Amino acid sequence: MQIFVDADACPVVDIIEKISKKHHISVTLLCDTNHVLHSDYSEVIVVGAGADAVDYKLISICHKGDVVVSQDYGVAAMALGKGAYAIHQSGKWYTDDNIDQMLMERHLNKKARRSSNKNHFKGTKKRTEEDDVRFAQSFEKLLLMAQERRESE
Repeated sequence: MQIFVDADACPVVDIIEKISKKHHISVTLLCDTNHVLHSDYSEVIVVGAGADAVDYKLISICHKGDVVVSQDYGVAAMALGKGAYAIHQSGKWYTDDNIDQMLMERHLNKKARRSSNKNHFKGTKKRTEEDDVRFAQSFEKLLLMAQERRESE
């Protein structure tokens, strides 16, 4: 099992590395040339700055049983399709049971924005310590579940 992180502007990289190190799981951070990262623990892969270059690279190298961290529902859907686990930086797990609904809501929201000529958001709320705790707990629980399933196969 390996962890792949869509690391462009990902606020939980430190948490991912800390928990992964504790469980001796390797991490790969993927970013584009606009977000170059450095890590003492993780492998860092830098891809070209194309619109979805990081997404396509991540999906091309993840495998069944791996864990993908991304805020992109499309990346999560493709990861699930490959048999990987996927988690949002909020700590919400993407599953076969919820991904279709999430993709539909994204589509409908985009359609509504287009029809109202509002193409921008106010932005996300500032991340809190509680958000980080929630992610850490959810991420570790997902890792343990994934390891347990792998061992029982």
